[in-house]
This record gives sequence, C-alpha cells and structure tokens, in this order.
Amino acid sequence: MKIRKILFVALLAVSLSCNFVSRALLPATRVPVATATILAPTRTPAHTRSPVPTLEASVTPPPAANLENIYVPDACLGEPIATLPPATEQALPTEGLPPNPIVSTAQQLNLFDSVVGRINKVYLYKDFNGVDWKGITAATRAKIKAGLDTETFYQEMSVLVTELKDDHSSFLSPSVSASMDTMEAGHTDYVGIGVLTVGDQVKKRSLVLSIFPGSPAEHAGIKVHDSILAIDGIPVFLNDQYSIGRSKGPQCSAVTMTVQTPGQEPRQMTMLRFRITAALPVDARLVNTSDGSRIGYIFLSTFIDETLPEQVRLALEDFGKLDGLILDNRMNGGGSTNVVAPILGYFTSGVVGNFVDHSDRQPLTIDADPIHNSQTVPLVVLVGTKSASFGEIFSGILQDIGRAKVVGQTTLGNVEILQQYGFDDGSRIWIAAETFDPLVSHANWEKTGIIPDVQAFADWDTFTFETDPAIAASLKLFGHK
Repeated sequence: MKIRKILFVALLAVSLSCNFVSRALLPATRVPVATATILAPTRTPAHTRSPVPTLEASVTPPPAANLENIYVPDACLGEPIATLPPATEQALPTEGLPPNPIVSTAQQLNLFDSVVGRINKVYLYKDFNGVDWKGITAATRAKIKAGLDTETFYQEMSVLVTELKDDHSSFLSPSVSASMDTMEAGHTDYVGIGVLTVGDQVKKRSLVLSIFPGSPAEHAGIKVHDSILAIDGIPVFLNDQYSIGRSKGPQCSAVTMTVQTPGQEPRQMTMLRFRITAALPVDARLVNTSDGSRIGYIFLSTFIDETLPEQVRLALEDFGKLDGLILDNRMNGGGSTNVVAPILGYFTSGVVGNFVDHSDRQPLTIDADPIHNSQTVPLVVLVGTKSASFGEIFSGILQDIGRAKVVGQTTLGNVEILQQYGFDDGSRIWIAAETFDPLVSHANWEKTGIIPDVQAFADWDTFTFETDPAIAASLKLFGHK
C-alpha cells in the first residue's frame, strides 16, 4: 500500500519540550554559560513544590532554584548541577539542527525547477488553490538567480510551497527531513523534562499533552492538562512568539517552570533536566465507573510515530475484554497510513473509503487484527478543533461506517492527503495530491469537517481526566456511569 501522509501545520507547534517538529524550525543557538555550579547529593531526595507565585506579564527572573528538594536521577548523582543565567528578553532554544550541505546557485535552480515541475504535475487543485502560482514561482526564481546562500535558499523554498495556502503542502530541507525521519521512527533523544506540549496562541501558554514515564516532569508531579506559563521567568509566549526551547539544556542542569493545573493557581516547579530516549508514550487507562463497567481510554496525540500501533496493541491486550473504548483524537494533528491502517485494523476491516486524485481512485483496505473484543467493542472517538488530517480521517471513517460514535467539537476540515517526493540533496516535498472519499456518506470533509454525534467540549487546560466533559458524554453514550 502506498504510504500517504497528512500533517496539519498546527503539528509544527507541538513540542517534546522543544524536540518535536518545531525544533526543526528553530535556529541553532548557543547554550548559555552556567552561572552557578552545585554538587548533586549522593542520594535521591523526594520532590516538593515551591510556593505559589504571582505570574507577571513582563519577563521576571524566578527566585533561586531550591536544589535540595528536587528529584535527582541516578545519572546526575555526584554530578555538577548548572543553573542557567537569569531571564533575559528572549527564550532561547538550546539545540538546533545541523546546517544543510552547501548548494550552488546552479544546483538551487535545478532543485527549484524539479520542485515546481512536480507541483505542476500532481497538485490536487488544478487552479493552484486560487493563488497566482505562475507569478509566485517567477518571483522566487528571480531571487535564486540573484544569489542566495544555502540556508536562505532552503527558507525561500519552504515559503514558496506554503504559498499554495492549503495548510498541508510543505518543503523540507535536508536537515529537517533527517529530523522528521528520526521522529517517525520513534527515536526520541534529547535532554529536557519529558513532556509533549502544544502552544495555545490565544491563552499564551503551553498545554501539556503527555508525560514521558520516569521523566523529570513525572517526578515533579506535572500532569496532562497542566499548562506551562513560563520557564526561568520567561513567558512561553513572548512578543507573540512561542518557544519552550529553554526547557532543554545541559544534562543535570536545573530549570524552574511556572505551571498551572486546571482550577488551581500557578505554582513554580524546579526540575533537573536529563536525557529522554523513550518512544512517544501512549496514555492508556481505564475510566473510573460507578457501575463496575470496564471502559478503556487511549489518547492518540499523533499518527506519525511508527511505534504507536504496537503501543496501542499492548494497551488493548492489557485492558482485556472491555465494555466500551474511548479513542481521543482531540489533539491529533495527523500522520501516515502506515500508522493509521494497522490501528484501524484493531477495530474494523475491509474497504473504508477511497483516495481520489485528478484521475484515479484507490481504496483504503483495512486488514482485521482483533485484540480481545476490539472488533466489536462499542467505540467513541473524541475530536475537536485541533484534530486534523489523518486525525480527522481516522475519526470520520469509524463514524461513517457506523463503527463508532463521535463526541466533541466539529473539526476544521483539513484532510488533503500528501504524497512525498525526494531530491538528490536530501530535501523532500510533501504535496497535497489526493483527497479522501468516505465509503458510505461520500461527505466532503474538507468543507464540513467531522461533525460529532454529541457536542461536548471544553478548553484543554480547564479540566482534568476525571472532570473531562467529553469522557462524561461518552459514558452516557455507552449507557454506563
């Protein structure tokens, strides 16, 4: 089966404490020089929380970190603990991508012509989505002929493709492509606190989606639905620019964060950064019920990590036979068919719709892979305005074929399917080349989005797992409580 991918641009704001795709878009910067060095204790003390602070709108240095009462991992025992300098006007990421291989002007023009030629041939919208594509490409070609350094050239190529305005098509430089390959393989490797987050532009905060097991964040008591407001006194949104890059830093260095739990006042928490190497975790748990029913819950933040099908399989095996299952796609920004198809196979089988391009239709056929009663268990899928791409298609498919009910908020409708084309320099382009035609309704999800059977939603940072209104609505659909 051809691998198709769709990653909504909102995914670019998701971060593994700035190690997700957003890291690939940030410039490399120097690691600040430590201003204090303290020897770590030789035993591991229990973590505690600092008193509740008042969050200032301006950049305010945090109080000195209390290093005597925080979790110290084995790797940091006896090691010097660095603290970064006081807050400055910018939150600087501490790690970037390596530079791209140098390309000459002639090579740049050849790559430009190849990219434009491929778009002209396969782009889904024959009118180029209503933009002046001919004028845009002419202007970009003139810039290249006038002379661009390598990094500026790759930036211009990225801008060129985003001018198509479909929210999906994208150009990836060689270094970004390599970073994406690592992420897809589930090879997390960075020094930080171990949280998966996404920025909320409206509320100026970073929303916690997932916690890596054994991470500094887990030991400190950070929970899903918490918000990170500031790092070392620097707001995560500063001058409308989102960055939590400062959460990364040298191994065993200390970081102080302003964190808020739904319904509580902000508080400061100090942690030691250490290396995170686990695959992106799947949050799988049973929902507490008063009638003794077994209702499972699985949160899927993405469909890009190729370790996810096996993680979902293990979760289903651990659950055993269920009375109902909730699949949470509210923050799922998309991924690829080689992740989506096997997960769908746990719950359904057969042709579930068709990929459609200019001249052809290809069925999406799912092979059944039952785990306990997963093929027949009552399903609810949660969606929202941050569900996108294959996060939407996956949810819509199960609703369309009558396999699941959908709860939440109508999605925005971003379901073009991308095809990948690679080039000799290691760069690649993802082009919106297909759309998806659901098997039963033939609905145009690009226009309508996925419309829930039951509307039940609230902002991610206003509830906890136990008070989630969408989970409560799901239990009612199941007939349980």
